[in-house]
Amino acid sequence: MAWEFNVLDLIQQLPAKDFLNVLMPRISSLGDAGLVWIVLSVLLLLFPKTRRAGLASGIALIFMLITGNMILKPLVARLRPFTVNTAVELLIPPPADFSFPSGHTYASFASSTAILRNNRRIGSCALVLAILIAFSRLYLYVHYPTDVLFGILLGILAGWLGNQAAKTAWKRFPRHPQSRGTRGPG
Repeated sequence: MAWEFNVLDLIQQLPAKDFLNVLMPRISSLGDAGLVWIVLSVLLLLFPKTRRAGLASGIALIFMLITGNMILKPLVARLRPFTVNTAVELLIPPPADFSFPSGHTYASFASSTAILRNNRRIGSCALVLAILIAFSRLYLYVHYPTDVLFGILLGILAGWLGNQAAKTAWKRFPRHPQSRGTRGPG
């Protein structure tokens, strides 16, 4: 665990600290409760060209919520780094839940992976945001590097599973139900 504090402390010494102290809390807040990813999933569902990406992302986020927040966090019950190293001054209100895995990172990579598989342009932008959110959690000293690493890995897995489920649903439920072999009059 000492190496993880070394990494966090090294991140704290990055140049442009004044700029990062303003930017990182804002970036991190985009991932609060997965809201940016939920909104993006809903928006993608609204348009036929991106509907499958929205469905895959939504499924991935549900999988993340169950496995990450409801199962892993309470099961592992890892204290956050700022509770161990109390000398660190937090830039955000202290999160009340456990540290492992990083929920912000898990949700970000679950959604961005699901979207990327279906739409490269939107997915690439989502992946950049996911990386920034993951880094912000380290910069803000609210997660250990392994929390973020496992958040990334589990998120990629959730995104893949979301895509598999969306692909199955896409095949099972035609996009145009009115064209299911029924004939009109005449």
